[in-house]
Order: sequence, then C-alpha cells, then structure tokens
Amino acid sequence: MASYLLIAVGLINMRYQTGKDGVLNNSLAIIIPGALMLLLTFIKGAHSALARREVIAMLAVLGGALVFWAITN
Repeated sequence: MASYLLIAVGLINMRYQTGKDGVLNNSLAIIIPGALMLLLTFIKGAHSALARREVIAMLAVLGGALVFWAITN
C-alpha cells in the first residue's frame, strides 16, 4: 500500500505544481521509488527479504520522508 501511496502522491504533486521549475524531476523522485517498491513485491525471492523487520522499518522511513518532502516541496 505504501508503494501505491508514493505513486499517487507523485502524480498529484505533478498536477498541482504544474508551471514550477523541475516539477517533473520532483514528481519522478517520488514515483520511481514507489514503482520500484511495487515491482519488488512481484519477485518471489524478495518476499522473505521484504518481510524482515529491518527492511519494513527502512521502507517506512524512506516512504515517510518522500511523502513529507512531496508535501513541503
């Protein structure tokens, strides 16, 4: 669900910041990690790695930082 959140926030960010410099780069900086996280869920070998507590915490911090950056940017 976090990957869907990043993709949605990136697309919303792109729409609401139309006309600002670098909006595509800023939005892609949010969308690409979300898309990568989503793609990782389709790899069988990644399931055990993604279920580890450390990885979940790292992805939560990364996702939270990206959402915060998107809102304040």
